[in-house]
Amino acid sequence: MEQGNNTQISEFLLLGFSDEPELQTFVFMLFLSMYLVTVIGNLLIVLATITDSHLHTPMYFFLSNLSFCDIYFISITVPKMLLNIQIQSKTISYAGCLTQIYFFLLFVGMDDFLLAVMAYDRFVAICYPLHYTVIMNPRLCTLLVLMCWIMSILQSLLQSLMILRLSFCSPFELPNFFCELNQIIHLACSETFLNDILMYFAIVLLCGGPLAGVIFSYSKIVSTVCAISSTQGKSKAFSTCASHLSAVSLFYCTSLGVYLTSILHNARSSAPASVLYTVVTPMLNPFIYSLRNKDIKMALRRFFEYEAMKK
Repeated sequence: MEQGNNTQISEFLLLGFSDEPELQTFVFMLFLSMYLVTVIGNLLIVLATITDSHLHTPMYFFLSNLSFCDIYFISITVPKMLLNIQIQSKTISYAGCLTQIYFFLLFVGMDDFLLAVMAYDRFVAICYPLHYTVIMNPRLCTLLVLMCWIMSILQSLLQSLMILRLSFCSPFELPNFFCELNQIIHLACSETFLNDILMYFAIVLLCGGPLAGVIFSYSKIVSTVCAISSTQGKSKAFSTCASHLSAVSLFYCTSLGVYLTSILHNARSSAPASVLYTVVTPMLNPFIYSLRNKDIKMALRRFFEYEAMKK
């Protein structure tokens, strides 16, 4: 097929949700409330881990990075959708779409890698408790997070640059409320073989690799915990992993399920399903890590008491 000139593309149309006017207000208020809850919840966790010296441990260092990424993760997509609803528009510029894809892939990758790093942290804490502080030293923790950033930046940059080689044919309509990589690729009228190969490779390597690490870590954790004789010891060990295991299950069940389904079946309307991993998962993470976590609760209580005393 003849290559077009993709520099002529000025904008895409984000079809998003229903066009019915009576639903627009409901959708706007729903996503605004979810966005605010997500930002405030994750911001509180970041503040708690930074201000409270009791939380200056590897586990909470990784958790604060995860919360930081979740704030930006949801901020990539939802504010643009809210703005479009407010001004009654469905457009996003070509440059804006590429920017959205780049940062979306960046923070999806960060969540993926950080969850794997947090699983390794729990593995060391439970399987090698006497050597935990030596192994998970500040230098290693910083290096692990830095490697997460480097790998996420490289893969998102490569995927985004590969889109520049594509040409598109009208209509430039995306059946979602944000620019999603798979849908952009399948919208192109030029050859997409290399883009498809790169996308599948990234899914297998960048998602399968961390997931394999999580499964390996928890298989070792389970075998170690089962060897503990006391019931109280088993319960305490499992409780330290419950929050992270819930977050891992939520992330992979929603993101991989929705993403692989859209690839295999080429769904034309994936906006409602995409909400699960783009909005719901970042919103629930603060609740998962705080509701059953006494350390986070105490840190937040001390933070608010300190702020109240300053006034």
